[in-house]
Amino acid sequence: MYYFAYGSNLSRKQMQERCPGSKPVCVATLPNYKLVFTGWSRKWKGGVATVSRSQGDKVRGGIYEVTEVCFRQLDKHETGYSRMNVTVFDEDGVARQATTYIKSGQLDQNPPSQQYGEVIRQGYHDWGIA
Repeated sequence: MYYFAYGSNLSRKQMQERCPGSKPVCVATLPNYKLVFTGWSRKWKGGVATVSRSQGDKVRGGIYEVTEVCFRQLDKHETGYSRMNVTVFDEDGVARQATTYIKSGQLDQNPPSQQYGEVIRQGYHDWGIA
């Protein structure tokens, strides 16, 4: 099974801690969505990443190969999020079915904390995403 990560789970270090059996596969793009920061996380002390439908926009992220056991582990960390099946496109334009997490409910946008932003930036670096 494939998991499409776009937020702090892009950090390979964080994913290894949360899901030791996960395997990075490739960079991918989720079309017609944009990355936004919403709600308030006590852990991160700021808004957290989610995706929102937005025609013509795209979200870059990474695909991990995971097991159902891994998804259950991720579910424990992704409180306030729901799983969503998506079609993403790898760098060769090949469509791949994946599961991602999307923040539940209507939440106000809030900026991320510096610490949370640094984890996401590290994730982009890990995957070689500009």
